[in-house]
Amino acid sequence: MLDLLPDLFDHYESQLNLISANWKSYGGKGIFFGEVVTVKCFEDNSKVKSILATPGKGKVLVVDGGGGCRRALLGDMIAESAARNEWEGIVIYGAVRDVGTLATIDIGVQALGANPIKTQKKDVGQVNVDIEIASVIIKPTMMIYADRNGIAITEKPLDLAVLS
Repeated sequence: MLDLLPDLFDHYESQLNLISANWKSYGGKGIFFGEVVTVKCFEDNSKVKSILATPGKGKVLVVDGGGGCRRALLGDMIAESAARNEWEGIVIYGAVRDVGTLATIDIGVQALGANPIKTQKKDVGQVNVDIEIASVIIKPTMMIYADRNGIAITEKPLDLAVLS
């Protein structure tokens, strides 16, 4: 399957909420989905690093970086850690770096852009709080679905078997 969201919207439009932003796909997986885990931080990826170092099978980390792209909230080392810990994907409302390497890692990564400058490490941020991205409220335990067409969320998991 090369596309997921068009088919999901064809079958579940009333249950999906599109997160409209200029997302770019950077990871080795073009399609990913899972249960939402949230981080809210600004120019400090300490919480992103610590969460992605824990088991994440079936989960997607959604990071509200305030849309800032002056520093990258994710790079290759943290993405490799996430892949080792079986995270499905990472959504960064901000910037990433090491984009050439990110494309080789078997994990979904979407972000607003790239910047080679790393963040400061102050261990500042909030974990598993409600966040707002592009006027959409995203809560922990919601489901997120992403492909190169965009990103959408639902309150509950969707039956993907109907897409076959």
